Amino acid sequence: MSVDVDVLIIGAGAAGMMCAIEAARRGRSVQILDHSKKLAEKIRISGGGRCNFTNLYAKPENYISGNPHFCRSALARYTPQHFITWLIQQGIGYNEKKLGQLFCNEGSTAIIAMLINECDAAGVRWLMACVVHKIERLNSPFPQAEEEPEARGNTHPPTERFSCNTNHGTFRAQSLVIASGGLSIPKIGATPFGYQLAQQFDVPVTKLKPGLVPLSFHPDVWAPYVDLAGISVDAVVSYGEHVFRENLLFTHRGLSGPAILQISSYWEPGQPLHVNLLPDHDTLQLFEQQRDSRMLLSNFFAQHLPKRFIEIWCAQLAGTNLSGNKPINQYSNKEITALAAKLHNWQITPSGTLGYSKAEVTCGGIDTRALSSKTMEAKDVNGLYFIGEVVDVTGQLGGYNFQWAWSSGYAAGQYC
Repeated sequence: MSVDVDVLIIGAGAAGMMCAIEAARRGRSVQILDHSKKLAEKIRISGGGRCNFTNLYAKPENYISGNPHFCRSALARYTPQHFITWLIQQGIGYNEKKLGQLFCNEGSTAIIAMLINECDAAGVRWLMACVVHKIERLNSPFPQAEEEPEARGNTHPPTERFSCNTNHGTFRAQSLVIASGGLSIPKIGATPFGYQLAQQFDVPVTKLKPGLVPLSFHPDVWAPYVDLAGISVDAVVSYGEHVFRENLLFTHRGLSGPAILQISSYWEPGQPLHVNLLPDHDTLQLFEQQRDSRMLLSNFFAQHLPKRFIEIWCAQLAGTNLSGNKPINQYSNKEITALAAKLHNWQITPSGTLGYSKAEVTCGGIDTRALSSKTMEAKDVNGLYFIGEVVDVTGQLGGYNFQWAWSSGYAAGQYC
């Protein structure tokens, strides 16, 4: 089988479908290929199945990139309000959980169904599961009408076309859009396809690492805390200039929870994190108010933190043990000062992360300096576009990565 189309999109996730809809609405013939048998698995599992589809406060500062200003154009042209308006038009309800995080009332399946229906209505063609064997750039111009450059929205006509050989035949296209995602969650189909293709066409790729991922510690270091698995505390976690306040969750292997997931995207191996375990209090003042109290230290802290945690924490970090769990009035001023300092600045150094299998996103990707921020097209390869997670634009936790998928997909869809 040999098929000629205007736009060939590799990847049927959030960004790929968004791009397909926009390109097809412009009258372009669009074909989506995906190697998976299941459509949009990352959308389906997001937010525990409720799909945190955007964030009301999405702005460039919520994204990590080697080129921080790159995402501004796409985010400005397709905002959270645009997607919200689309949901309302489709009769799909949503709610704000916290911090601007929007979730779908009907669950992630409603978002997927909306995208599929819009693709079908626009005439997008699908092929799943489809394995791509080889992609080549051909130098002969693709057949086109004289007015085609204006229809594409580009200032230059396509001078190359692409040939994509698959297990279902060959597809030839004027525009090739890579929406294949990153390396996170390989069990639902993540592969390095997009990065390998970029390298084939000499498009640079930045350093890759797991993002929004739990952190691990050496077993010997973490042994005292293993029994705390499942305990959560409200904390401020910081690394350099990056600070997040949300829950911190103890696990058998280390730390997780929203605050840790957020900081993990910035953290570099071998470096310490700083944790404020009592962000709403001045611990020295708390001690001063109870200076003559006979209350045991563990009971004193248990007013503000889980008792099991504070007993182990004191034994490990404050130089005490359970037998030395003394009444408050028996602690010296020096000991109280040290305890307060450690509570407000608990320094911990993870040994690593739980890797791509537990990561929500991939940090790094296609170097944005090689792409047009307006069109998402590779500057040196006419007709080749990269969108979504495969690009070196990584959002924080809370709907930001889906917004990047919608925005980058929309941007490319206007020009591919």
